Amino acid sequence: MQCPKCRHTELKPTKLDDGLPAMGCTHCDGAFVSLLYYRDWIESHELSGTDATQEAAVQAIDDTKTALSCPKCSKLMTKYSVADSVDNRIDLCSSCDEAWIDGGEWTLLKSLQLADKLPSVFTEQWQRKVRTEKMAALKLERLKAIVGEDDAKKALEIKTWLKANAHKAALIQFLGSD
Repeated sequence: MQCPKCRHTELKPTKLDDGLPAMGCTHCDGAFVSLLYYRDWIESHELSGTDATQEAAVQAIDDTKTALSCPKCSKLMTKYSVADSVDNRIDLCSSCDEAWIDGGEWTLLKSLQLADKLPSVFTEQWQRKVRTEKMAALKLERLKAIVGEDDAKKALEIKTWLKANAHKAALIQFLGSD
């Protein structure tokens, strides 16, 4: 099998983590992981926490931007967002049930405490949550650009207070009445 990212490097047997077999690329450090092996591995393995070195390395991860072809069946793989706080996406071949993890993304998943939740990332529920969180972050950034950091912070405090208030509707009506 050829690396789906480099397209010229032969994938070699490796381990993504202690006891987790994968097919790895020696050129880009990416790994092709069977979710069947992953599920078996996660049942018998306890992940250790991340250290400062891993978290520093997370900042410079290069995500594959183009669509990748599955090294096994040559079908296009689907990209799935990992979290709202990062732009990285994991590629999945739904036909083969195998995932491509770019070099450094495993460390990213561990630092985000998602290495034990990989199959969840591929669900519609997870993707919806990520999109919702990204939209909320974009709305807040737009508000900050319009009203400034301090006023945006105050508006967020008020919004949080209103959300938990039993008289929310009456308060919003009063605030909008001027």
